[in-house]
Amino acid sequence: MAKKFTFDDLENKEIMDEKHEDEKDLYDLIIPPGTPSSLIYDMVEMFDLEPINRKVNVNIVNEAEREVLALRGDLETVQEAEKFMYEELDSWVSSKDY
Repeated sequence: MAKKFTFDDLENKEIMDEKHEDEKDLYDLIIPPGTPSSLIYDMVEMFDLEPINRKVNVNIVNEAEREVLALRGDLETVQEAEKFMYEELDSWVSSKDY
């Protein structure tokens, strides 16, 4: 059975405030809505990224501000995590029989 978790599970990690005191060198990877929670959990663990909530403008029908999940870290780590995320999403979508 797949591991289920909530944002609170990620938020309670001790890395939240201690790891990055200087935020000017940090970058955010916005997690697309619908991304499997197991993949998000793996990315937090594998790349030691900090989960945060971000408000972004979403223009679907009308432009609206929405809160989305993002993973924060240094540029190189965030780029590696982004590559991993898209490879895993592509593999996950390709394995589905529609």
